[in-house]
Amino acid sequence: MSKRDEFVTIIRTLRAASPTITDKQRIGLLQQASQNYGLSAQDAAEILKDFNLVVGEEINYFDVLGFSIEDIQSLNEDAIVNLVEAAHKKRYRASLNAGGRIRPDGKTEEQWRTILNQARDTLKDTQKRRTHIATLETELISTAESLSPEPMASNTSVHDEMALISAGEFQMGSNDNDTEAHEKPVHTVYIDAFYIDKYPVTNAQYKKFVDANPPWSKPQWFKNRISRRYHDGDYLRHWTEDDYPDGKADYPVNWVSWYAAMAYAQWAGKRLPTEAEWEKAARGGLTNQKYPWGNSIDASKANFGKNIGETTSVGKYPANGYGLYDMVGNLFEWCLDKWDNDFYASASPNNPVSGSSIVSIIDNFTNSKESRVVRGGSWHTPAQDLRVAKRNMDTPKLTTPIIGFRCVMDVIL
Repeated sequence: MSKRDEFVTIIRTLRAASPTITDKQRIGLLQQASQNYGLSAQDAAEILKDFNLVVGEEINYFDVLGFSIEDIQSLNEDAIVNLVEAAHKKRYRASLNAGGRIRPDGKTEEQWRTILNQARDTLKDTQKRRTHIATLETELISTAESLSPEPMASNTSVHDEMALISAGEFQMGSNDNDTEAHEKPVHTVYIDAFYIDKYPVTNAQYKKFVDANPPWSKPQWFKNRISRRYHDGDYLRHWTEDDYPDGKADYPVNWVSWYAAMAYAQWAGKRLPTEAEWEKAARGGLTNQKYPWGNSIDASKANFGKNIGETTSVGKYPANGYGLYDMVGNLFEWCLDKWDNDFYASASPNNPVSGSSIVSIIDNFTNSKESRVVRGGSWHTPAQDLRVAKRNMDTPKLTTPIIGFRCVMDVIL
């Protein structure tokens, strides 16, 4: 039985006992799905939805009537009312025809018709509908925030926090004279809202992942047990056995391959950022600027150019406009995308990703062979590599002292 099937069995058993759960139970189930069964937050939420396991009486009236918030975004008030009335009429008639049966959700048809009427009355009324949508969105954001790893029992707990990057357009790429051909032209890209780690993943955080995947698990990520399919021979080279160097808990983990970064992200209930997400986050809300803070750079802004000669603890340098640290310098960061030299010429303007879909890349990452995108420059590289538009690539097996990573999480709608 697969890990996913094991989780489905738990949900099926829980659903047989009760059709409703508390909000706390839902959060716990989503955390369990990511930490114990390797599922993404989105996959786990879909399983709960498939089994119609709902939180108490906090009902999504859009689901009740069979359409989504997105379906009404371009409609005027009259059209929304007509849609609501038609959906209500269709489902109410079906409920009447069903007679006195007990529904799969445990409710009687009479109880269901009461909910249908509540949904109709709420969604037809402009103010009530807006209030309902706000409640749903608040619940979704709260759930997503709760899925970040539990804070560590040290002063590095802030490293587990994530920043919300709002949905919207930004200008990707650069037309500067020092820009390479594959970084041109500047083009408008729309990105859905997402959460991103405020800091790169640290040694202490990565050790939790290593410890959670013991030698008998497959695949597993101990230093001396990892398959050579997933690294080039130097995986966690600076660690002794399966522990990071003394005094380096707050330093960003390096000597990790793309495969290892992907595995960590999946274990944490997150994923690696697409390079478009990475660039939008790195820009910090600025437009037509070389760096996250503007057009100039010096040793007070970031760790680069062998100024220090090694990595520094995360968060030592100023954050950008989104409250993100070390987006450039310290370490390059792995991205989700397959490297494509001509990507800008063919990429979608909406949520672009190279190398199939996000879901497909995640589901098949252990079989990927193509080079992956890395971004941000490092402690070792010159200022040129710290430009937010700078694109680089490396083989997914590469382990090096100049590449680390951070994670993102989708805002589930």
